[in-house]
Amino acid sequence: MHIERHEIEKLATLARIAINEDTISDVTARLSSVLDLVDQLQAIDTDGVAPMSHPMQSTQRLREDEVTELNQREALQAVAPDIEEGLFLVPKVIE
Repeated sequence: MHIERHEIEKLATLARIAINEDTISDVTARLSSVLDLVDQLQAIDTDGVAPMSHPMQSTQRLREDEVTELNQREALQAVAPDIEEGLFLVPKVIE
């Protein structure tokens, strides 16, 4: 797909991007090549291909959930200004 110079200028205006005269032909060529690649991808027959979220059908290995530190809640809350039922109380910040 070929993209015209005036289309690049219009896109630059809409995107609020300044493209100077020296680079507009390069930008036009690059965008045209990207659109050509998209056309090639759209021409591929994908009937019968199941959609997938990742090209590698692997699963993430998870570690066992183990407690590695001691419960220090009482020691940490001893210096807190306000606590209720084991929770820190903080001032309201959203109206």
